[in-house]
Amino acid sequence: MNWCAEAAAVAATVPGAGVGDGGLRPPMVPRQASFFPPPVPNPFVQQTRIGIFLLGIILLPLRALLVGLMLLLAWPFAAVSTACCPEKLTHPVNDWRRKITQPALTFLGRAMFFSMGFLVTVKGKIASPLEAPIFVVAPHSTFFDGIACVVAGLPSLLSRNENAQVPLIGRLLRAVQPVLVSRVDPDSRKNTINEIIKRATSGGEWPQDTVTWTWQGYTFIQLCVLTFCQPFTKVEVEFMPVQVPSDEEIKDPILFASRVRNLMAEALGIPVTDHTYEDCRLMISAGQLTLPMEAGLVEFTKISRKLKLDWDGIRKHLDEYASIASSSKGGRIGIEEFAEYLKLPISDVLRQLFALFDRNNDGSIDFREYVIGLAVLCNPANTEEIIQVAFKLFDVDKDGCITEEEFSTILQASLGVPDLDVSGLFKEIAQGDSISYEEFKNFALRHPEYAKIFTTYLDLQTCHVFSMPKEVQTTPSIASNKVSPENHEENTSDKKDD
Repeated sequence: MNWCAEAAAVAATVPGAGVGDGGLRPPMVPRQASFFPPPVPNPFVQQTRIGIFLLGIILLPLRALLVGLMLLLAWPFAAVSTACCPEKLTHPVNDWRRKITQPALTFLGRAMFFSMGFLVTVKGKIASPLEAPIFVVAPHSTFFDGIACVVAGLPSLLSRNENAQVPLIGRLLRAVQPVLVSRVDPDSRKNTINEIIKRATSGGEWPQDTVTWTWQGYTFIQLCVLTFCQPFTKVEVEFMPVQVPSDEEIKDPILFASRVRNLMAEALGIPVTDHTYEDCRLMISAGQLTLPMEAGLVEFTKISRKLKLDWDGIRKHLDEYASIASSSKGGRIGIEEFAEYLKLPISDVLRQLFALFDRNNDGSIDFREYVIGLAVLCNPANTEEIIQVAFKLFDVDKDGCITEEEFSTILQASLGVPDLDVSGLFKEIAQGDSISYEEFKNFALRHPEYAKIFTTYLDLQTCHVFSMPKEVQTTPSIASNKVSPENHEENTSDKKDD
């Protein structure tokens, strides 16, 4: 019996190694219970059926005229309030201009939203800037959320920089002394945080800051038309009690933010998710890759924090995922696409690996499950040491390279498929007639999905050793192959016993 055939024989003695055998396999990595899917699949998209009402024919032009009139009346007050002021304020505007313009702009704001058909009910009591310098509004889904700002007395808004450049609207926005955010400046987030801290610790000199748009939904024109055509729209604004951070929350602001978020979600009766702006970027990228846009939603903040992944890493995984799932229906990976991508037949081992990725057991792998699977299952098994061990397992005759016969034999034994054709996979790894260590390593690093496949044979050997009687058990060396030539002559009797 040659070395390759003996290697296959070792695997064949392990329970469950045969094709279709339902026996035991080597233990796999346990599922991580902390990565539960979000309660809301896609919080960035609003879908509503549009109805047509005859009353809209009258209300739409009338309300559009009234809104335009209110904006024109408000513009002079906004111009006075922002006269001689830079776009990016360094000091609060607390002189006579604000004392005159703020009441006028608040009144015109209320009148404008009333002319749109909004009936606003206010619950609770608003806190002063000294008591609560930061005023949080949620959920921020449309520009009509400005109602809360008008009711609160025009606090400073956190707004993207482009809004301040819009004619007429930009001047009105600047009148409330906003904190402007740039989505293209890499330092914008840090600068925004510093600006909010400066204003929040000013002792009430600055107005309150409101920190609060769904990414995909109605356009500005669509939203206005739909709203103006309604006889009326009821809105309730509730001012909740002021939340003061504990000593522990002062040391860890994330705890305080999480508690406040949970309180607001409970009051609104809605679930909490960890979706962020980065999820929006991934959602757009998924659409560009011809995947369903919701495929890119992974709860980036939670996943990146727990798995130590950055934006570039997850974005790269999205490209890999798209190459597998683009041909499938619904942009999800089934067992057939999984096997085709790995260039391996569907076998017991492949089904077990697929099941580890398929966290909700629905028979398919979405992008979130794919990212978690790579990080939890494959990447830890794709270290330099493990790659070296896997290479030695395939390099049966220890000549420093893997022939197609060796490669085929070990994979046949690992997967329990005696007639497995691995020529396509072998050619993808090898630059010539054999695979060198560097070629093997580079392929393993580029395709961590194979890590569990490449190490399955080692698990099979371990199971084989520990299934024997205790008196003949020997601890398998992680750096040696069962049929390596170094041990061939010395352990001939042992191998006969096996």
